[in-house]
Amino acid sequence: MTDDPYKILGVPKTASQDEIKKAYRKLAKSLHPDLHPDDPGKQAEFQAVSAAHDLLRDPEKRRRFDAGEIDASGQERPQRQYYHDYAGQDAGERYDGDFGARNYDRDFGAGREEDLSDLFSDLFGRGRHAGGGYREYHARGADLRYHLEVEFLDAARGAKRAVTMPDGKSIEIAVPAGVRDGQTLRLRGKGAPGQGKAPPGDALVSISVKPHPVFSRDGDDIELELPVTFDEAVLGAKVDVPTISGPVSMTIPKGASSGRRLRLKGKGIKRGGVTGDQTVRLKIVLPKDVTGDMQKLAERWRETSAFDPRAEMRRAT
Repeated sequence: MTDDPYKILGVPKTASQDEIKKAYRKLAKSLHPDLHPDDPGKQAEFQAVSAAHDLLRDPEKRRRFDAGEIDASGQERPQRQYYHDYAGQDAGERYDGDFGARNYDRDFGAGREEDLSDLFSDLFGRGRHAGGGYREYHARGADLRYHLEVEFLDAARGAKRAVTMPDGKSIEIAVPAGVRDGQTLRLRGKGAPGQGKAPPGDALVSISVKPHPVFSRDGDDIELELPVTFDEAVLGAKVDVPTISGPVSMTIPKGASSGRRLRLKGKGIKRGGVTGDQTVRLKIVLPKDVTGDMQKLAERWRETSAFDPRAEMRRAT
């Protein structure tokens, strides 16, 4: 975006103050952050339009900008003084420091301050004082919305992540432990700047939690499916089990079946002084290649065992 205030407002350098005011009103109505809460680009344009208007609405600042004494942000430029800057003035006005002030009094009336409350009255219903005249406009800055995708373990354990603001600045966000997918974090005072003396808005950060290949979440509990071998299920074993805080040792009881659930106390999400558990669901997994010994063992079992895992199912149907 150009930093030339005339181009930003879409007016020529010869524009009158009324033309500048009308151009600003038109742009501000269409770009105001409250009308575009989810569009950082529109909000940046609104800020640029406001800055351009603030410069050109002040006749002295406008004169100094046109003369090259200050830049579009109002900062001083190296002074350049040439004779032709003054040669066109009447003798009584050469090198006269109050030239801009007299023009201001002549064109706009001494001491008049432009008030754009009527603009925001159109937008938000703000009006005049009971005694006449416009009241000064103050409005809290718009809330800005962002989206942040975080890893499952970062959401479970907490982490710090960065979000880029519309102006290009980066802010660090403390992602709290236990944040949920779809939850919105509110960062006070990190939104769009306020109008007048009003405070800035907030930044609303919507969280998306990436799925994890091992863990899933149920409230504050963590769930995990644990593959076990045939012999571990039959004979029992001690195995290492992953948790969100690191691996722990767990005992698989003898004769454990697929689908059996075991609980690891206090190994879930810690949030608000309360910690959930981790549920471990067993899944018996056989190797892809069945050896001859395994086949013989299974054949002997089939010949001698009367166990029927589907007996209860048949009785129920």
